[in-house]
Amino acid sequence: MTALTAIQARRRFLWLLALRWFPVGLMIPVTVLLPLDRGLTLAQYGSAAALQGLAVLLLELPTGGLSDAIGRRPVLLLAGVIEITALSLLTVADSVLMFMVFYLLQGLYRALDSGPLEAWYVDQALAADARADIETGLSRSGVVLGVAIAAGALLTGGLVALGPTVPGGALSLPVYVALGLQVVSLAAVALLMTERRPRRGFAALARSVRGVPAAIGGALSLLRRSRIIAALVAVELFWGFGMVAFESLMPVRLAEVVGDPGTASALMGPVGSVAWLASALGAALIPLLTRRIGAPWTGFVLRILQGVTVAGMALFAGPVGVIAAYLICYTVHGAASPVHNGLLHRQVDGPYRASLLSLNSMVSQPAGALGLVTLTAVASASGLRVSLLVGAAALAVAAPLYLVARGSAATVAPVGAPEPVPAP
Repeated sequence: MTALTAIQARRRFLWLLALRWFPVGLMIPVTVLLPLDRGLTLAQYGSAAALQGLAVLLLELPTGGLSDAIGRRPVLLLAGVIEITALSLLTVADSVLMFMVFYLLQGLYRALDSGPLEAWYVDQALAADARADIETGLSRSGVVLGVAIAAGALLTGGLVALGPTVPGGALSLPVYVALGLQVVSLAAVALLMTERRPRRGFAALARSVRGVPAAIGGALSLLRRSRIIAALVAVELFWGFGMVAFESLMPVRLAEVVGDPGTASALMGPVGSVAWLASALGAALIPLLTRRIGAPWTGFVLRILQGVTVAGMALFAGPVGVIAAYLICYTVHGAASPVHNGLLHRQVDGPYRASLLSLNSMVSQPAGALGLVTLTAVASASGLRVSLLVGAAALAVAAPLYLVARGSAATVAPVGAPEPVPAP
């Protein structure tokens, strides 16, 4: 097997990422409408969909450890098979029970899928060149992700117009297309992802699986021993809480300023697509700022700026101002992700990379749930503007935590952390 160069690894990573997120863009516009169209009430949909978050919360760290123990590629192949199964079920789901099973499968898929592809890219790039510019690859991944989701969301409008010609009605066609693309994505993972791992028998595989707790322990040990990693994970907690302000409360705020929920719903479709393109733009431009002032200061500036944009959503009186603040917020959001992930990657050696990414991702789940409960309660008690300002404060208050990473760009090995079971 020929080793990949850092550039080749980046190209494959971006292609696989595009194939991963384009189907998500197709599904976003029909995610809520499809179960309602199939006869579920809004409350039934909410209860079923909550199972996805619960599954991710419970499985995120174990699946990250599985990726560190047996490899990135097999975990992503398993994730692809599960997503194909889930989407196949969704094409015929018409009851609460079937949607509950779908969302449980989606949760398992998201947990398996979270981290291995990015960890594979960083592993490959640093193996080819210890000084490889992984931050540029992560930045471009943000561009690809934003464009793929925006393109998929826009395409869904045309597909729904053709929908009555397929079984299940107008809202089902995006599901069929997403299912087909997921098959393509699975084939691409099988062909493009390469890993230098010895051939394994069942006994060797079993030993690696028994290494999952060691991989999880390694990630938790990193969290305990590294104040930089602890600070970055704390940023993710505040971020998960504050994201509720611009992800969940924006449609409500827009309806408030335009005075009509129907008009707000019509505006949110194209505004949401433009927001993802703005996110891609932010990810594309951020390396310029990072090279100028460094990643820790860049993270600090972006977190303050995102808090300011959410405050703008609260304080502007008209739809133009609210939408402009929302789009700038998403531009900052797209820029912040590669900066945050780049800092995280620089603090860990290869064997624990996916576990640490999963740990970082996992903490956003309870933070987001707490943010949803808290900010909606504040909105009911004190008004939507106050709720948005609380969310803005949560985003901005995390900014100083990035400065803990100043002067520490080098990888930090996990001192005393347990090693995963070695491949035979």
